[in-house]
Amino acid sequence: MRIDNEVKLGFKDVLIRPKRSTLKSRSQVEMNRTYVFRHSQTTWSGVPIIAANMDTVGTLAMAEALARHGAVTALHKYYSPEELKRFLARQDDSIYDHIMVSTGTMDADLERLKQIVHALPLLKFICIDVANGYTENFVAVVQRVRDLFPDKVIIAGNVVTGEMVEELVLSGADVVKVGIGPGSVCTTRVKTGVGYPQLSAIIECADAAHGLKGLIVADGGCTCAGDIAKAFGAGTDFTMLGGMLAGHDESGGEILDENGEKVVAFYGMSSRAAMEKHSGGVADYRASEGKAVTVPYRGPVEDTLLDILGGLRSTCTYVGAAKLKELSKRTTFIRVMEQHNRAFGDE
Repeated sequence: MRIDNEVKLGFKDVLIRPKRSTLKSRSQVEMNRTYVFRHSQTTWSGVPIIAANMDTVGTLAMAEALARHGAVTALHKYYSPEELKRFLARQDDSIYDHIMVSTGTMDADLERLKQIVHALPLLKFICIDVANGYTENFVAVVQRVRDLFPDKVIIAGNVVTGEMVEELVLSGADVVKVGIGPGSVCTTRVKTGVGYPQLSAIIECADAAHGLKGLIVADGGCTCAGDIAKAFGAGTDFTMLGGMLAGHDESGGEILDENGEKVVAFYGMSSRAAMEKHSGGVADYRASEGKAVTVPYRGPVEDTLLDILGGLRSTCTYVGAAKLKELSKRTTFIRVMEQHNRAFGDE
């Protein structure tokens, strides 16, 4: 046993200090980013916001809506190759810049992935998604998928420490997903005691990835546009959103009536609800590490996305960043005292 006494920070522990700016309007801020991925050597341009690969967020309807604004959707892994093929047949080829297909690490998952890639040769992004990216088997799967698909962009995770980011990048990942336990419907920290404050995880993992010309995606913990701004300020290349994009027309959750108000079902993919739906229940050797909740019905996701992008533009104007790309270079975080957190109802 050992104790790391170094201070680690979450989004609620900091604010961004304003700086002098030459920008006259939020409209001057460029939100698109352009990346060349280390292994695939694919070039991509777009808005680096990703809808999480949850079946109450990462839907085909969500992909269609976000693509109109240059953002990305990580599709949940329960779509069949036939469903994906039918959907993409109705879309312009540019949609391939804005979707990721997701896979687990079991043999059946990889067989499904092969079928999808064979059916959809224009596919660019593969997201290998597990709760615990620290196993030797996960690293081996990343290497295997890289060998199978050398020209595809591979996103892999989740991890929260620099050394594991480096191992995954060197094993074939172009982008590493960062975050264990910060999501609004994730209970990993409660069930296991494992986790890492998300802001510090982003800072440390971004530094590790960028040293190897890899990238990261901050996955989880954002509850408002300000948190997303802090994630980009900390150095993330992409930010993945779950709860902030739940509850919309495109989100896929069941719409319910709760005391006369419309609400929408939303649950973690390690929750009992998800495992009963997709796996026949919780296996007797594990505990669920997610919960099921309802969120208010929010209408079209476009309104929420425009609000998020507006908030990011405002952040950039406060610190003088003419491009989202410049935000991390213009960010100075101010630590917030514990008394301030309590006063404003923060946890």
